[in-house]
Amino acid sequence: MKTKADKLKILIIEDDEAIVQALKHDFEFEGYTVHTCSNGLEGFEKASISDFDLIILDILLPKMDGLEVCRRLKEKKVDTPIIMLTAARTEEMDKVIGLELGADDYITKPFGAKELMARVKAVLRRTQNKKEDLSGYLFGDVEIDFHKHEVLKKGILIKLTPIEFKLLTYLIKNKNVTVSRDDILNEVWDESIVSPRTIEPHSVQLRQKIEGDPVNPTHILAIRGMGYIFKD
Repeated sequence: MKTKADKLKILIIEDDEAIVQALKHDFEFEGYTVHTCSNGLEGFEKASISDFDLIILDILLPKMDGLEVCRRLKEKKVDTPIIMLTAARTEEMDKVIGLELGADDYITKPFGAKELMARVKAVLRRTQNKKEDLSGYLFGDVEIDFHKHEVLKKGILIKLTPIEFKLLTYLIKNKNVTVSRDDILNEVWDESIVSPRTIEPHSVQLRQKIEGDPVNPTHILAIRGMGYIFKD
């Protein structure tokens, strides 16, 4: 179980230094802790003994290829989600084999940073939601009962609107990950035609109800030009 101070940890197993540095920059900008390996054998050993939230795994690697790394990790019951990187010329075969071996997703080179980040967030949402016990949650002096749809602050019941409760739930389920305004609209409002500006007044009201200092929030943060993040 991770502590409140932990960031999500990503392991990048890739031998192309330019790709590694670009990915490292993008992930660290998003707030992740990044570890890297330049060959499959080292990557397999590190993934086997360390607690990562996600592995970015290239297929064409020295010492041990990515498909073999994936196969061995699954044999060892390592349940860390894996996104595989594949070259266009081998895309179809790599995809089939990789998914059969237990990879969670794949992306074809060359790829854009936004596309990869969207894939990463989608995989993390699926895996974190499976692991997270959402019967209840506690942060600071706030306690949430997801089954009863109740929020207590310092033991006193706080009245949230249905949208505010859904917004808070969604942000907590994706804690420590910046979620875009479009993702929030799709998940909380269930429609994409609502203006992204709709989110701001609801987030302000939510901060007023749960933050110790709503003017200087520590839990629900707006990331300029990107979206929102919940910090525990």
